[in-house]
Amino acid sequence: MTVESADQAPPRTTARTAPRRAGVLPGERALAPDLARGIMLLFIVLSNTAFHLTAARHGPSGWQPVDGGWADHAVQFTMITVLDLRIYPLFAFLFGYGMMQLFLRQTAAGTPEREAVRLLRRRSLCLIVIGLLHATLLMAGDIVGFYGLISLALGWLFLRRGDRALKWWIWIATAQFVLLAAQPVIAAALSGELGTLGDAGAEPGADAYAAGEGSWLTAAGTRFTSGLFVTFAAAPLSLVGGAYVIFLLGFWAARRRVLEEPGRHLPLLRRTAVTGIAVGWLGALPAALAHVGAITVPDDAQSESGVLTLLRDATGNAAGLGYVAAVALFVHWWTGRESRRGTRVSTGAVAVTAVSAVGKRSLSCYLAHSLIFAPVLAAWGLGLGEHLTSATMALFAVGVWLVTVAGAYAMERAGRRGPVEAALRRVMYRSHSTRPAARPSPRATGGPVT
Repeated sequence: MTVESADQAPPRTTARTAPRRAGVLPGERALAPDLARGIMLLFIVLSNTAFHLTAARHGPSGWQPVDGGWADHAVQFTMITVLDLRIYPLFAFLFGYGMMQLFLRQTAAGTPEREAVRLLRRRSLCLIVIGLLHATLLMAGDIVGFYGLISLALGWLFLRRGDRALKWWIWIATAQFVLLAAQPVIAAALSGELGTLGDAGAEPGADAYAAGEGSWLTAAGTRFTSGLFVTFAAAPLSLVGGAYVIFLLGFWAARRRVLEEPGRHLPLLRRTAVTGIAVGWLGALPAALAHVGAITVPDDAQSESGVLTLLRDATGNAAGLGYVAAVALFVHWWTGRESRRGTRVSTGAVAVTAVSAVGKRSLSCYLAHSLIFAPVLAAWGLGLGEHLTSATMALFAVGVWLVTVAGAYAMERAGRRGPVEAALRRVMYRSHSTRPAARPSPRATGGPVT
């Protein structure tokens, strides 16, 4: 289904037809989505560090520690302002973008729309299984299963819808999200108890994350339970709450090739980058200032349902979209600069290639983070997390990300896919022998997560 025919009803297919091509070829990939995913993984590994600080004292929000020296407080301030609840929207947008690109690439090659949706459904089911295994074995806060279930629902509901319907649902989801974010304020106002806004009895997130970490077996049970909750309870609730709007914006942007052709969308990208990052950072600034003691507010205002946390969370989507737009603008500038340089290879070019290589293997690198983090930091492993602070943990996280960058760059030079991407691809296309990939359609190229 092309953009021009998006408002027409999709043709019905009565027989199952093999997909006409396998996944994206290396020469078809666009730089911006891969570079954004590579940077996103650095942000993800940094944002996950607070939960591994098992000996630290945590504040009312249960996210960042409250102890440490000036370097630790600087890291905590930066995390709250720039990363906390700002990276998941970036992940969701890129996930939705990749889904639509895979769908368009298949249909442009002649695969019936129903079969293309079935292919993505198989991929979503694989991600749910991978996410539950990841949660059980290594990381309680896994998000792969969460997004696998959401993509299963949204792929079935929206991939074949026309542009007009997609825009309507974007507005509906936005309204759902705004109403959910404002619900505590509305409820407190209607009851005349605005002073209670921020009261929370929720268990701090870091304590819940570290529960049962004394032994791997006990921790595995806790992690499996949390994985089931995140995948089969939190994901459906996020659909009800309108969080899927970021996925739909990814669908919409992919149909217009915003990341593949940033030069055609410069005004949109500039507005989104400036406005999104400004709103996202300013929305989190009061919570960050309160956390480091620069301003004094009641503890309940900083709690998991407190007004400062609500403001931080509600503005996270804007920051995530702003980050995507900023990467696209950088790619537009970078490609123009490199074309003027000719064939000379610079250090910057190597760095961009290496980070984008991580993006091409994003699932493998994401899981590799946990393979290093869990045995080294968890109490059932070496227990290093008990002895690190916010600043030293951030340095450790950057080091882990650099290890994956080196590994991905080596695989890129060797022409090898990530191991998890290769396995997932085999499962996705296992039922049929696919034809050699046809010459890519102008509207069908780009790189999905896998």
